[in-house]
Amino acid sequence: MKKIILTIAAVLVFGFTNAQDMKFGVKGGLNSFTVTNTTGAQSKISFQLGGFAEFKVSDKFAVQPELMYTSQGAKDDFAALTLNYLNIPVIAKYYVTEDISIQAGPQIGLLMSANYDGIDVKDSYKSMDFGLNIGGGYNLNENMTLDLRYYLGLAQLQKELGTGETAAKNAGLLLSFGYKF
Repeated sequence: MKKIILTIAAVLVFGFTNAQDMKFGVKGGLNSFTVTNTTGAQSKISFQLGGFAEFKVSDKFAVQPELMYTSQGAKDDFAALTLNYLNIPVIAKYYVTEDISIQAGPQIGLLMSANYDGIDVKDSYKSMDFGLNIGGGYNLNENMTLDLRYYLGLAQLQKELGTGETAAKNAGLLLSFGYKF
């Protein structure tokens, strides 16, 4: 975990010191998340909302740290599992053209709340999640952006596994609209 945090800090420092152009913004959107390795889990539509800073390192490369409140989880035939996270992705953006970018980067998530069918189950889940984002973006104009990403969780969600149980992980598709200032 220390290596991940140090890597994120190094990327941010690199971005601050070498940034040719810096923009801040807000973004929000829809998610389709599920919890992998669970029987009967179906995707759950939810939302994300937060802010970002884009540091242009060159004409083709930018670093974009974000702070996002994201509702995740899954549903089954009986109820829904809602996992609310404060997510901190650090996205490397490579601009294929002036308006189209390929995006990838790590993400750390801090579990804010967890409930299943209205029952608080936060004590059953680990307080931290981490994983990788990959996707793309399109600048609609100088200020408005549209991003589509896939998040692949790498961390086990449950604190303890039952006999024969496999580690459940977050996975989801995120569509967001952003506005740069």
